[in-house]
Amino acid sequence: MQQKRWLLFGLLVMIASLVIACGNEKNEGEKENNNTAGAAGDVTENVSIDKLSIGFVPSRNPDEIITATEPLKNLLKEEMAGLGYDVKEVDITVGTNYEAVGEALSAGTTDIGFIPGGTYVIYDDDAEVILTSTRAGLSIDSDDPKEWNDNKPTAPTDVQTNYYRALIIAGPSDKGQALSEKVNNGESLTFDDLNDATWAVMSSSSPAGYIYPALWLQENYDKTITDLDNVVQVDSYGNAFARLAAGQIDILVTYADARRDNEAAWTSDFSRTQSIWDETNVIGVTPGIYNDTISVSKSKDSNIIDEAMKEALQEAFMNIAGTEEGKKVIAIYNHEGYQKAVPEDYDNEREAQKIVQSLK
Repeated sequence: MQQKRWLLFGLLVMIASLVIACGNEKNEGEKENNNTAGAAGDVTENVSIDKLSIGFVPSRNPDEIITATEPLKNLLKEEMAGLGYDVKEVDITVGTNYEAVGEALSAGTTDIGFIPGGTYVIYDDDAEVILTSTRAGLSIDSDDPKEWNDNKPTAPTDVQTNYYRALIIAGPSDKGQALSEKVNNGESLTFDDLNDATWAVMSSSSPAGYIYPALWLQENYDKTITDLDNVVQVDSYGNAFARLAAGQIDILVTYADARRDNEAAWTSDFSRTQSIWDETNVIGVTPGIYNDTISVSKSKDSNIIDEAMKEALQEAFMNIAGTEEGKKVIAIYNHEGYQKAVPEDYDNEREAQKIVQSLK
């Protein structure tokens, strides 16, 4: 009798163990299912965008720009898809002029604009810069003209930079050499020194050939180009260097460092016997001129551009610029890459625009 009781007790323990085990398996299964359901619930679908409109300024023939930028449509869609946005259509247009693209950003009829810094600051009430284009930098980048002379010739580097400078360059004329000697001796030039020379400048809309040299004169002498007694306007930098070589002018203003582009012509077309590096010197250096921008509309009518979208667009365009196909697209504007930008980067451009407005 006692043995039967022990057998019955053992049987009940086995049954209880099986029930508990089954219950645990069920609970674990429910937990796994619940976890899986939770993970699925955490998946966020991409934001759907019907259309992104991009405006390009007509710095080249509009047909060339439209053809060159056609691949950008799919490149941008692919990049944005990986960043949380399904863009159904990318529309690309070329403005009739620079102002037309600025106006479109202000009105919200264009979401994204490839525009110069000067255009951006005019319309920055309704447009925001998100990227600055980059290009290969130079071996010299100093606001001290003597450093340019001590370390010439200027050479390109592999470092990408988001700005360039304008240079005030003196030539081989007696006056040009006298100005160079004074700078290289560490002496400061006076406005009378500069006013006694003959200058070559570009049109008043040229950043390196007029606007920023005018800003340099204002910052250093409280004067501008219109205060100089002897100024010649030329139609190209090549023409300016030809006149400098011939001694027709003493000073020219140009981008850094245009002497690299005129080195061969100096001793061939311009008939000089010494190199351009031996016969020219920098006597002034302007603040940095920030490169072209990618800007977005702040208009309430372009309501798709929020902070998250700005960040996605920054990443997308920087990624595109890192691909071979993307490099071909942005080469239409001589862009080599992009860096994130803030409005303060263009404060010098704002000062330069004030000068332009005062000249008008």
